Amino acid sequence: MPNSALTGTHHHDQHHHGHTDTHDDHAHAHAHAHDHDHDHDHDHGVTIGTDDPDHPLWERDQIVLTSVGIDIGSATSQLLFSRLTLRRLGRELSSAFAVVDKQIVHESAVALTPYAEGLRIDEKRLTALVDQAFQDAGIRADEVDTGAVILTGEATRRHNARAIADLFAARTGRFICATAGHDMEATLAAHGSGAVARSERDRARVLNIDIGGGTTKLSVAEAGTVRSTGALHLGARLIVVDASGRIVRLEPAGRRLALSLGLDWSSGDRVHAAELAELAALMADTVVATVNGTPAPLDGLDWLRLTEPLTEHGPYDAVVFSGGVAEYVYGRESREFGDLGPLFGRALAERSGRLPGPVEDGGGTIRATVLGASQYTVRVSGNTIHISDPDLLPLHNLRVVRPEVELAETVDPSSVAEAIGTHLARLDADPADALALGFRWNGLPSFPRLDAFVEGIRRGLSARIAAGGPLCLLFEGDIARTVGGILLDQGVTVPVISVDGITVGEFDFVDIGAVLPKSGTVPVSLKSMVFSL
Repeated sequence: MPNSALTGTHHHDQHHHGHTDTHDDHAHAHAHAHDHDHDHDHDHGVTIGTDDPDHPLWERDQIVLTSVGIDIGSATSQLLFSRLTLRRLGRELSSAFAVVDKQIVHESAVALTPYAEGLRIDEKRLTALVDQAFQDAGIRADEVDTGAVILTGEATRRHNARAIADLFAARTGRFICATAGHDMEATLAAHGSGAVARSERDRARVLNIDIGGGTTKLSVAEAGTVRSTGALHLGARLIVVDASGRIVRLEPAGRRLALSLGLDWSSGDRVHAAELAELAALMADTVVATVNGTPAPLDGLDWLRLTEPLTEHGPYDAVVFSGGVAEYVYGRESREFGDLGPLFGRALAERSGRLPGPVEDGGGTIRATVLGASQYTVRVSGNTIHISDPDLLPLHNLRVVRPEVELAETVDPSSVAEAIGTHLARLDADPADALALGFRWNGLPSFPRLDAFVEGIRRGLSARIAAGGPLCLLFEGDIARTVGGILLDQGVTVPVISVDGITVGEFDFVDIGAVLPKSGTVPVSLKSMVFSL
């Protein structure tokens, strides 16, 4: 996901950078919910300001946000309601905010994602599910400060996936509609499963295997950082049968996988328990071979790999499972829902001795990604931004482009402009396209260098300026306010939204939310991938 950030407007010297609550397809078909009414995270630092809520500086130095994640996955859907407390920290010459307390205030029941006939999500039933979760949490949509609607895995393949996300984003006001790519899902799951915390606590290397309804995500965490991720097209609900053994749901990947065993299945066919067990064993053997870096159990299974292979290899100090299927790996669930979850999980448990490390229980299974999102949520960094017209916000789905601009000791405006123009031309970017340009500033922030740099930006974006803007600029260095001011001094009259402290990559997408009235901040979400329909 995207990273999500909270960024202060030009009215306050503050802004935020982090993630909103999200989830992936990993949750399996369980109706139970874990009791996490008081899940606290504390990040300690040197603070400025006061702890007294009645002190006049408290509201400026403390931000309390209600954040909600709505995840619509291949197998299940659920909501997580969190309350996040951010505090301004004193660090060098920059005032920044960091999360100092996180409370999970409500977890909805885990419900099967409702599908209609054909390749469609059942919009009416899904809306009712979300409305019920808000009612149970005692929270109204207009009380939510930030959050995300996310579709993942097989859910993103449905014809109305984007419409579903946009529907909830519109109904909740400050919500951001997003989708997680496989790598981001793997990262979030690693945080939620406890794999990242385990690796940081013990300076260890931990492999997380997150298995949901449609995909299996892999991640390697070391010393508190996710070093490598990957994904396989293996999940519990690629095939679903009814009580009589007749196929009621057969995803294309499930049919193709069965064909590799000589099983030519179609929806409505009756299958035998032994055949399902054989298929689950093949899936487990494929996961084991992948994490060991050995050949697949059968030829012709390369199509199962959804990403590049893991770049970090075992042995590992620990292997942690998460996702709905993990409930069966650890023996915490015995119910059956007509899918491959029980067989897949038990087959993996039987093969635990062949994994490249000892299996440990991290404690976060079916809700691993939702919890990962809330732990991976809000970072606040930098203290200078420029928003010339707050009424323009929110802006959604701005495509990020990253021109490679060389900043020598003496900045040449012509070379900056040429780099921007060449990059935009290579991407076939139209002046009217909704773009956010990302830049990395390095070297001294002297006025001559900044002035030349901004002149180059103005020249390189002359066609966009002529088209009426707005100009959305993202910087890794603390120069956003200065850049906005210089653009005005150089005669740029289109609206300028200039934000610093945010690291972006090519092909990211960014949403910039409306200004939060009390703190003068805006939620910003960086998304690693848009909908794959």
